[in-house]
Amino acid sequence: MKIKAINYADLKEYESFLQAIKTKILESRAKAAKSLNRSLIELYWSIGQLIVEKQVQLGWGKSVVEVLSKDLKLLYPEVTGFSPQNLWLARQFYLEYQHSPILQQLVGEIPWGQNIVIIQKLKVEDERRFYLEATARLGWSRDVLLNQIKANAYKNSTVDFKTHNFGSTLSEHLAEQANEILKNRINLEFLGLAQPLLERDLEKRLISNLKNFLMELGYGFCFVGNQYRISLGEKEYFIDLLFYHRFLKCLIAIELKTGPFKPEYAGKMDFYLELLNDIEKAEDDNPSIGIILCAEKDKLEVEVSLRTKTNPIGVSTYELYPQLPESYIGKLPTAQELQKILYLTDNTSTI
Repeated sequence: MKIKAINYADLKEYESFLQAIKTKILESRAKAAKSLNRSLIELYWSIGQLIVEKQVQLGWGKSVVEVLSKDLKLLYPEVTGFSPQNLWLARQFYLEYQHSPILQQLVGEIPWGQNIVIIQKLKVEDERRFYLEATARLGWSRDVLLNQIKANAYKNSTVDFKTHNFGSTLSEHLAEQANEILKNRINLEFLGLAQPLLERDLEKRLISNLKNFLMELGYGFCFVGNQYRISLGEKEYFIDLLFYHRFLKCLIAIELKTGPFKPEYAGKMDFYLELLNDIEKAEDDNPSIGIILCAEKDKLEVEVSLRTKTNPIGVSTYELYPQLPESYIGKLPTAQELQKILYLTDNTSTI
């Protein structure tokens, strides 16, 4: 049998064919994993429900969980997840959500570990719903979920108004996803700064603390480089920080500004995004997104500045120092008053 030589056109067709098969395999695996996870969540729900019902009906005390754990381990030694602690969590899981049909539909979309974080760290239904939906949509790990809760992602998304032009520059679905990954305020307290820095120094600090910065940005950000060089003719331009987002499938450029937002920053970012799309963007990538990270911003000024830009740009502010709770404002001494106190203390002699 004579084997036909593969020409260039056939090779390109085969590569496309192979990629289609790979995509189907990955989709099938993801679907199977999702189905398995949902079954596991349903199992824990049922176990928790049965424990609660028997305790109510027959007056069984806490010891039933210990006995049940031992018996299940004997019956299914190869199965993990039947420890007393996990059975107590299954009971709590049922009690927390038994009167909330909406949340009951969402819990099966995320892993058991993330569900436990949410029921233990959060008590308000709206907050739980936000983190359940975000975890399912963005694939947050337990560590990322904990970090998002600590950073008040719910408050930032509902109370603080995000400033961007995603709705007019991206498809509806992509704009919604981009809005999710954009934070109105980014917490940089992990840098441990006592005073503001120059932009280049701030960049160096972020690179030195890249793991913490990536955790703060959120799940899916992959670091590409800093002072990333792109050329146009004989000129060179440098982007402060360049990332690739796994779920948005796009490049994300971040420009650092230690002062307040200025309208010209939007024009510069729009230009950078044009270059990235022309030079760096892969064929199957979505349009590149820009984030201007500055110390302060005026909502109206940002909105007007972004109105005419053709590329998706968001503007976020950063926080270097812990915020003083409102209840303490005006009740603690000022810096000047503290200096006077320290001066008097240093100059007071004792007998």
